Amino acid sequence: MNERATSAGLSKLWGGRFDQPPDELFYQFQRSFPFDRRLLPYELAVDRAWARAIEKVGILTSSETQQTLAALDAIAERAESDTAWLDVSPAEDVHHFVEMALVERLGPLGYKLHTARSRNELVATDFRMFVKDASLQVSGGIVSLIASLLGLAEQTMGVPLAGMTHLQHAQPVLFSHFVLGHAEAFFRDLERLSAARRMADSCPLGSGALGGCAFPVDRETLARELAFSRVSSNSLDAVGDRDFAVDYLYALASLAGHVSRLAEDFVLFASQEFGYVLLPDEYSTGSSLMPQKKNPDAWELLRGKTGRITAALVSLLITLKGLPSSYNRDLQEDKEPVFAAHDQAMAIAQIAAGAVGATQMNRARLSAAAEDSALLATQAAHYLVQRGVPFRQAHEIVGQIVREAERMRESWAAMPLAKLKNFSPLFESDLKQELTLESALASCNVPGGTAPPRVREALAECRLRLEQWSRSIG
Repeated sequence: MNERATSAGLSKLWGGRFDQPPDELFYQFQRSFPFDRRLLPYELAVDRAWARAIEKVGILTSSETQQTLAALDAIAERAESDTAWLDVSPAEDVHHFVEMALVERLGPLGYKLHTARSRNELVATDFRMFVKDASLQVSGGIVSLIASLLGLAEQTMGVPLAGMTHLQHAQPVLFSHFVLGHAEAFFRDLERLSAARRMADSCPLGSGALGGCAFPVDRETLARELAFSRVSSNSLDAVGDRDFAVDYLYALASLAGHVSRLAEDFVLFASQEFGYVLLPDEYSTGSSLMPQKKNPDAWELLRGKTGRITAALVSLLITLKGLPSSYNRDLQEDKEPVFAAHDQAMAIAQIAAGAVGATQMNRARLSAAAEDSALLATQAAHYLVQRGVPFRQAHEIVGQIVREAERMRESWAAMPLAKLKNFSPLFESDLKQELTLESALASCNVPGGTAPPRVREALAECRLRLEQWSRSIG
């Protein structure tokens, strides 16, 4: 016998047909309890529901059910108060851990709970319950982040921003409009998390290993007791499906990407070249060499976390690629990336919300940059359009004016009217009234536009949506 097979003393859930115990290195390699212990609260909830279900079909007596439920409650209490108990456990996985603890308390009765069920359906059920709860937790973090963004939008209402595309000055917008643009992305993340939660909201319990349960357990009642809205439709699919985990990771990767974009904007805005952002001490660090430095480390780390969360999604997709139907042990690799990505997502939502809330804007610098005459070129083209010039021609005319001003190293908006008329006789003295920051902002007076009344409407509408989301996630 292999001298390293020290796990021989453990009572396996599967060991009856084996002559030799597993190699000790292999046993440690294939154990999942060090990480799937996180599912213990869900496992115990499933066990309670299953005990009641198999009592109804005559497998447990009423007394045995009560003893089992009491033992499960005692296990939960000890696990909560004595984490060292879990740390030293040699259990193979969370299911094995509970059975060992039950047998320790109940003797042979502890073995009866696993009647007519498989670890395949147990882990699928536990994992779905985790994802449902986890998506709500992250949604709560996003709600806080959106609230911080809306607070910043309110504080800066009326402050202009030199809007950019390709990181080049484009058109003026309100800074509040810019902030609300980020909020919209996070509202979409709430929708994605809600969709992942709906995908996970199907109870596999009663599916067996792949063919269903051999006893007439009431699957609908099991689903209700475990707060699922429905039961899975196909037992073989139920034990092998991890689409819900992919959907959850996709939602987290999307969230991370949106936080990264917000972070990139604030990192740029905090640079001396922009000077739009006054970095808060609480979310910044300094240099060990250069005394004057204040670095946007919170934003840089938030930006950096995107790679880790996106990698978790890719990791699971690769694990699932090419698996045959039903359960395969490869699926043990599904939980670690989900757990890790969830923890990171919770952290980035919390830190981003705090950093936004603590950040102050340099209003003078924002206003000065928004006065750049280049931002008003489109306004001049629209002036000509209103006088009958096709937009493509108006675009060409204003482009020629800007090019001439660059050659002369002067502001095109400051050109004398007589010189502008050389490009188009339609320019009149009222052009100067159109070429103002206020006029440019006011002109975009459509739903979703940056005109001040529209931005105030959008902010109010965002407040209502945020309240609805807060209520829906509890």
